[in-house]
Amino acid sequence: MSHSPEHKKAAVLGSPIAHSLSPVLHRAAYDELGLTGWEYGRHEVDEAALPAFLEKLGPQWAGLSLTMPLKRAVIPLLDEISPTAASVEAVNTVVFTSDGRRRGDNTDIPGMLAALRERGVQQVERAAVLGAGATASSALAALARICTGEVTAYVRSAARADEMRGWGERLGVPVRTAPWDDAAAALEAPLVVATTPAGSTDPLAAAVPDRPGTLFDVLYEPWPTALAAAWADRGGAVVGGLDLLVHQAVLQVEQMTGRAPAPLAAMRRAGESALAAR
Repeated sequence: MSHSPEHKKAAVLGSPIAHSLSPVLHRAAYDELGLTGWEYGRHEVDEAALPAFLEKLGPQWAGLSLTMPLKRAVIPLLDEISPTAASVEAVNTVVFTSDGRRRGDNTDIPGMLAALRERGVQQVERAAVLGAGATASSALAALARICTGEVTAYVRSAARADEMRGWGERLGVPVRTAPWDDAAAALEAPLVVATTPAGSTDPLAAAVPDRPGTLFDVLYEPWPTALAAAWADRGGAVVGGLDLLVHQAVLQVEQMTGRAPAPLAAMRRAGESALAAR
């Protein structure tokens, strides 16, 4: 199948969506790959509007990136989903096949693993997760592949603790939960994954140990977070939200365009420039 100058469309959907860097990353990839007929947009779509949005898409559509609150809502609207997406009940990538089927995947999980590998993290004996939302379950799915021991999840409620233990059982990773008040203890783990909203981990910056391991902070704006800055000051390795965003977008571009490898370096440069301009 030839791709250019064929006209193809893709987009990111979610609500709110104005802040999304996905268009910047995907368009940079199209430029680098010479896909001159391709365009990538963004659309404000919530759960209620999603079925009608999908129904009106024509054959020129190659795929969609999905952000909150659509990653779970889209599943009943798809023809098939990958085992990776099924494992966390979350789809962030929809590809429209040549025979008109809608295939869902989750590139957040392999994107996390690729971002860690890039920083030399192939395996850890234990890990800590800060938070218990949708990103935390993706983090557990990634950790199930590289953590040989226990994962401790620091959470704010008993309900969240039950949820994280449930995900651990489902994903085959032993999860112990601890109260958020004890989150400073998380920072002693060789790998710490922070999945909480902006500002949540700021008070922990003062508790970074003298010889920290690796911090994976999934935020990219504002960057660096107070925790990431303190971590880097102490000589620890830091993986940021832009690393995750770029690596998961690389996998989306490859699936949607059929072209591999996607241009990681060009996509990262475009993301860095866009963030610096904000």
